[in-house]
Amino acid sequence: MTTVSPAKIAAVMALTPLPRSFAELDDRVRGGLPKSALRASVEHVARTTEERRNLLFRIIPEATFKRRRDLLNPDESEKAERLARVFATAEYVWDSEADAREFLNIPHPLLDGRTPLDVSMTELGARRVEELLWKLFYGIPA
Repeated sequence: MTTVSPAKIAAVMALTPLPRSFAELDDRVRGGLPKSALRASVEHVARTTEERRNLLFRIIPEATFKRRRDLLNPDESEKAERLARVFATAEYVWDSEADAREFLNIPHPLLDGRTPLDVSMTELGARRVEELLWKLFYGIPA
């Protein structure tokens, strides 16, 4: 299975400089990503202001997010990276930011009628969504 590059994932999070490897991206995630990385990922995925707010505070409770000064903790950073990775994969497969956003926000029959965004809130769920995306990309029956 193909994966999107660490630079594409980091670009969704608006990280600079862009990492050159997954090891470099992993180091940044473990060290704590800036709060802006999560905000940028949410901006790409959600369709409306209300959806953005709900998604952001679904990933990190509002009070916790407001207490964070500059950096997310490693667990929160992993969630931001996961969201960015799923979006970057969807954008690669659909070759359109708007189509990727729609795919992530519409219930899918192969995900038990849940949205890919809902399913991807866990690491295993994100893997299911990525697997579905690559099957769509390569035209493999599900």
